[in-house]
Amino acid sequence: MEKSKYEKIMDIATKRGFVFPSSEIYGARAGFWTYGHLGTRIKQRWENLWRKTFLTLDQNFFEISDCTIMPKKVFESSGHLKNFNDPLTECEKCHFRYRADQLVEEELKIDVTGLKEDALTRLMKDNKLKCQNCRGSLSDVRFFNMMFDLRVGVTGDEIMYLRPESAQSPYLAYKREIEALRKKLPMGLAVIGSAFRNEISPRQGFFRLREFIQAELQIFFDPGQINEHEEFESVQGYRLKVFSEKKVREISAKEMNEKLKFPKFYVYHLVKVQEFYLSVLKVPESKFRFRELGAEERAFYNKIHFDIELDLETLGGWKEAGGVHYRSDHDLLGHQTGSGEKLEFVSDDGKRRFIPHVLELSFGVDRNVWALLDIFFKEEKERTLFEFPSVVAPVDVAVFPLVNKEKIPELAEHLFKELYKNFNVFYDESGSIGKRYRRQDEVGTKYCITLDFDSLKDNSVTLRERDSMKQIRVKAAELNIVLDGLMNEGKVLKDFGKFIEAEPEK
Repeated sequence: MEKSKYEKIMDIATKRGFVFPSSEIYGARAGFWTYGHLGTRIKQRWENLWRKTFLTLDQNFFEISDCTIMPKKVFESSGHLKNFNDPLTECEKCHFRYRADQLVEEELKIDVTGLKEDALTRLMKDNKLKCQNCRGSLSDVRFFNMMFDLRVGVTGDEIMYLRPESAQSPYLAYKREIEALRKKLPMGLAVIGSAFRNEISPRQGFFRLREFIQAELQIFFDPGQINEHEEFESVQGYRLKVFSEKKVREISAKEMNEKLKFPKFYVYHLVKVQEFYLSVLKVPESKFRFRELGAEERAFYNKIHFDIELDLETLGGWKEAGGVHYRSDHDLLGHQTGSGEKLEFVSDDGKRRFIPHVLELSFGVDRNVWALLDIFFKEEKERTLFEFPSVVAPVDVAVFPLVNKEKIPELAEHLFKELYKNFNVFYDESGSIGKRYRRQDEVGTKYCITLDFDSLKDNSVTLRERDSMKQIRVKAAELNIVLDGLMNEGKVLKDFGKFIEAEPEK
């Protein structure tokens, strides 16, 4: 039986060093994964692109770093201890536990977002759903709090919690940062870091994790200025891809504001999110959309909520990779009440006092890394490859000596060391040149450089491009300029030389 696309990608990911189960030699637990050397590079590149894109939207946007362990009172004030629950059902025979909404959606192929425990129980009983492992009966649905608790100190009397989202860190830092940044709004505080959720049954491999990484930007702003943004005019003609009425339609930012009444401040950031995926990450337009969540689906404190969705074949279609959330004053108001600290913003003239509202740009880093593996995976007759854009590829260029004699390896090693100063470079001298090309195609390396006997004579090399497999001849001394042009300036191979006839890759 032929393997699924998911299985094929996971085989490469675990074999080549993208991702693999954590603590594997002791028996891995579901929901915990390790980034290998290639996966770490992709993750870091994605994170740095995210920083470059979103932290430059305003000169008052900054990144902070915080503890992942927080006092119980934080989550009482935020509402997580009361409301951060998933629906649980358990097999009465083998005691395997399921997330009830996921089980129902998987078995019945229906959307059950927003249904309460009684409604889920009714659906399970009416459709006679059974345990997928042993066909045993399933219990009534009950809610299960997903937070991890810790006992802190010598006596273990103090209970603290691992944060279930990185968003709480900027809210807790708001009072200090608004003073340090001279009381200027909007103010953006970003966090890229770990969060923890005790998922009931993380069965989607690398997509649903118990320890995961979020990249979030919390933008604190004056609610009286929500329909203003000084840069809105520059994006008003940009067409957003929005899923509504069971189809994707394109609508301009101006129409989103004037016809659909979404505020300019919100719409501007929708545009920047879509540009990030389509223009920076090079995700095909057909694979991206926004989906608005209705009142019954979104969190009660979100006044506007669009999910960022990507079409992922390995996971059965459109999946959430992030979201743009207008959270109103819920968060700061809750922490002001719980802590007793004043979190009001006071205008310079002292005439206005208000709790800032928050616009949240939230991204699951791990989900986005998996999305890159899914979207850019390709199979051809004689090879398997990832067609990563250069900006996220884990290896920029590979260097090969054609043979291990005649001082060609020494020349190749010298070139490798020179290129290593500016690029992520891999050196390989084992196996046939065709096999070496295939190994680099499989991990998504965009360019390969081969040194041969002619290199000894004229210091030229063969430069091969991954997607087309076409080759040109380039002077070794010019490679830094050529590679920079290909990776960073939008140039293509033929801009630097004529294509040459190449031997069949074996």
